[in-house]
Amino acid sequence: MIKGSNVALTDLSDNVGSVIVSLGWVSPTGEGDADVSVLLLDANGKVRSDSDFYFYNHPVAADGSVQLLGKTPTADGSEDRISFDLTAVPSGIDQIVVAASRYDGARFGELEDVRITLADAAGENLLRFAVDDAESVTAVIFGELYRRGQGWKFRAVGQGYETGLAALATDFGVDIEDDAAAEAEAALDGTEADGQTDAATRAPAGEPTRQAALEAIPAPRQPESEAIEPKKPATRPRTAKKKVTLPKTIKKTLAENDSWKQARLFPVSVLKSDRDREMRATSVLLSVMAQVPEFSRRLTAGFGAPAGRMETFTEVSLPHGDSPRRPDGVIRVERAGKLWTALVETKTNGNALKADQVQAYMDIAARRGYEAVITLTNDVALEGSPLVDVKIDKRRKHKVALWHLSWAEVAHQAQMLIRHEGVGNAAHAWLLQELLHYLQHENSGCHGFQNMGPAWVPVRNGIDDETLCQGDARALEVVENWERLIRQVCLRLGGELGQKVLPVQRAKRGTDPKERRNSLADQLCLDGWLQAELRIDGTPGVLAISADLRTGKLRTSIEIPAPEQGYPLSWAKRLVRRLAEAPADLHVETLVDSETGGPRGTLERLRPEPADLLPKDNGTKIIGFRLSLLKSMGSGRGNAETGFIRSVDDAVHRFYTTVVVHLDTPTTRRTSKEHTTTR
Repeated sequence: MIKGSNVALTDLSDNVGSVIVSLGWVSPTGEGDADVSVLLLDANGKVRSDSDFYFYNHPVAADGSVQLLGKTPTADGSEDRISFDLTAVPSGIDQIVVAASRYDGARFGELEDVRITLADAAGENLLRFAVDDAESVTAVIFGELYRRGQGWKFRAVGQGYETGLAALATDFGVDIEDDAAAEAEAALDGTEADGQTDAATRAPAGEPTRQAALEAIPAPRQPESEAIEPKKPATRPRTAKKKVTLPKTIKKTLAENDSWKQARLFPVSVLKSDRDREMRATSVLLSVMAQVPEFSRRLTAGFGAPAGRMETFTEVSLPHGDSPRRPDGVIRVERAGKLWTALVETKTNGNALKADQVQAYMDIAARRGYEAVITLTNDVALEGSPLVDVKIDKRRKHKVALWHLSWAEVAHQAQMLIRHEGVGNAAHAWLLQELLHYLQHENSGCHGFQNMGPAWVPVRNGIDDETLCQGDARALEVVENWERLIRQVCLRLGGELGQKVLPVQRAKRGTDPKERRNSLADQLCLDGWLQAELRIDGTPGVLAISADLRTGKLRTSIEIPAPEQGYPLSWAKRLVRRLAEAPADLHVETLVDSETGGPRGTLERLRPEPADLLPKDNGTKIIGFRLSLLKSMGSGRGNAETGFIRSVDDAVHRFYTTVVVHLDTPTTRRTSKEHTTTR
């Protein structure tokens, strides 16, 4: 689409009762980002109240009409997705504005490929609009959905605001200045002694507190470690229920000795075969989804499922030709008298999906008017590289979406809720804890991606004896499995930290996933390296991982920029002090603006003499420091103790917990009364 154009959604698809809108961009540095927001407007072009303003602190509408799904990895890095149930939008709403804003003085001109896309309930992309004239603005209206008669239309807007989200929100009637100082004080009162945000400051769905709205407009999410103003009494009573998370420390057990095993809701000792594991895993997962709505919405909202009453079923018999088919499970959601149904096919223990089986379920779903088929395995799906190929009969009016989940993603979502974000009550937290214990048990078969594939050993041997040639299909298989492994590492680390961890895809490597992987495969044949980068919220740089298949070494590293103020010797001393608990074999390299490179050494050698990090030439400018750890990588293709996958997981975990965690967090603008009242 071009700027200013519009189109009726029903002209593009028959399945637009719910849609997924995605906002994306590419950062050349791999570190740029923006926050998404949505405003629901009445016939006068204004919000009815501040509760019609949705953002990261108020992501879900009580009626299910709007849900901010957060960031999803793509070939270019990530994109923000928003689910709209257009059948649930209140009748008093005539227009839905979709926008994004940057912070800390950043402009959209620093990003590339700024765009918005819209997909129907089946996941089929319907339209795309590129915003290409947002050089100097800090907030942009990407597009808007608006009513026309009984249907909805989309307009490509591309309007920018140089003064940020505050100006945009004010234009549409969001009150951000009325009694702002008192409101900011009340917002700051919601910070507990341990640095975590008090859940009591969170409003119930559909009723966001004014404090939350004010927090969102002046600044991005605050790091937990950042200092704030002293607490002051809240000016309004806090009525929201406190969410439940599991305690960080394990309670002292009452067992007499280690041989006493705690009773579990979902036992795994009786599992003897893959079929038993598949049946048990499906039943366990679907039963918990039906009982814990916070968890089920995290898994199904991205698939176009509405927010409503959910029931789940296992071993359902459905007619298909001469003999019935039995999908492993069925998910059914009812909302306003309408049903959304998905068939579920699961695999455990690394077993692969069967194309004919999935094809049969797609055909059954199409005939019966079901909306989706969901596959669930240990594998990780990649963009442009489906796990199974299915044929879609385009003559059928009803479209069925094929979605995939990995067991690692299921475990990640459960861990995020019970360890970091909280759920509605203690029973929900306990159910999720039991689910997580089951998934992580060695006998469940739900361990995520755990095999680099049959090409792993031949490729390593070909690199070692220099017989691997460019264009070898086995190198491409290794690159694809490396990408799957990195995505899983992001899920596991993000679940442990409670922060977003996403793989970085540099724009210079191209946007087409197949071409990018082919290029990386050719590079693997030439130099024998597998490389990846992770962006972790709250860290001063990108965490890089390199696997040298020639030497069998793994390198984890991070580059941190030099401070803007102070003296180089002070920088070096402070860095060494911050790394007091880091491993002695940590490599520290000074990055300079010359081709000769800067000084380097192990932390053990630099601790008594931090000045050794300074270039001998006083005129050489220091631009930053690179910290690196080396370790031997596993040779096996699996997830055993000596396997490659385990060694990558361990290397990333060790580097973050012993090095990155000690570094200064990035400097961000702090929220204050002065800032709040002027926005």
